Amino acid sequence: MGSRTACSCSMPHRPLRARRRRAVDDERGQAAVEFAIALPLVVVVVLAVVQVGVSVRNQLAVEAAARAGARAAAASAHGAVSATRAASGAIDLPIEVSVRTSGDSVTVTVTHVDPTDVAIIGAAIGPVTHTASATMAIEPP
Repeated sequence: MGSRTACSCSMPHRPLRARRRRAVDDERGQAAVEFAIALPLVVVVVLAVVQVGVSVRNQLAVEAAARAGARAAAASAHGAVSATRAASGAIDLPIEVSVRTSGDSVTVTVTHVDPTDVAIIGAAIGPVTHTASATMAIEPP
């Protein structure tokens, strides 16, 4: 029982411990390769989420500026000047303001071109134009 018999195969036998160690090393290498393949995709998805968040924030700011401009134009005798000042003061973004009066209401339209400056995603989608309009009844003097 204590004697060993020679194997007729040509491959040397490795101890079980060495085979397990090699299997663990192979799995670590596989995990590194999978990580290297998945990481760029994860980074692009995270950057896309950030860009969408920035774009939504800018759209909400443009809508708030349009409402502020319409409120100011409706309550002022100098509607266009008041609307432009109020809309520009409401946000820190470069905007264009247009005011249109028709009968007893005033409509203020605010436009902002968002350069989409988040890396990779901004270059892929280009600038986004945010536009919002608000209409309010002109208040009597």
